[in-house]
Amino acid sequence: MPTAEEIEQSGFALEDFASDPVDVLPDNEPVFLLFEEMATQWRMGMNGPTGLDYNVMYHKMSRMSLSDENYRLMELDIRVLESHALAAMHRK
Repeated sequence: MPTAEEIEQSGFALEDFASDPVDVLPDNEPVFLLFEEMATQWRMGMNGPTGLDYNVMYHKMSRMSLSDENYRLMELDIRVLESHALAAMHRK
């Protein structure tokens, strides 16, 4: 659990960390794990995170031996997770 100071600096609230665990369906596990690996790869602007560093994401995905179709689907899934994460991070 982060300290109160870390929470304040992150733009999150304590309530963002005090939630029940969420189950990840087996079909979503690979994209969830990739998203989790990308946790330190956010592009930052004046108002906080603006999106993931796709250069890093594409490098990681290229090492996953994905078919063309699975590569495309994983990229789309990451964008959904990124969109929701950004909305949560910028919620006031």
